[in-house]
Amino acid sequence: MATYIYETIPAKEGEAPIQFELQQSMKDAPLTAHPETGVPVRRLISGGLGFTGSAKPESSAGSCCSGSCGCH
Repeated sequence: MATYIYETIPAKEGEAPIQFELQQSMKDAPLTAHPETGVPVRRLISGGLGFTGSAKPESSAGSCCSGSCGCH
């Protein structure tokens, strides 16, 4: 199951959106309304847990490590 971040779509200008997380299957359609209040929502895109390239390989033999891919 993936965890998605949603936020409410404010009805009035100046109203702050409320963010919440929800675990859903990747096959499930995105929510269009808050499950408890029914207020319209949108799913946000977040960075996730991407690889930063901070881990260094023990040996550069057989790896790209030219520096162009950021693995050095």
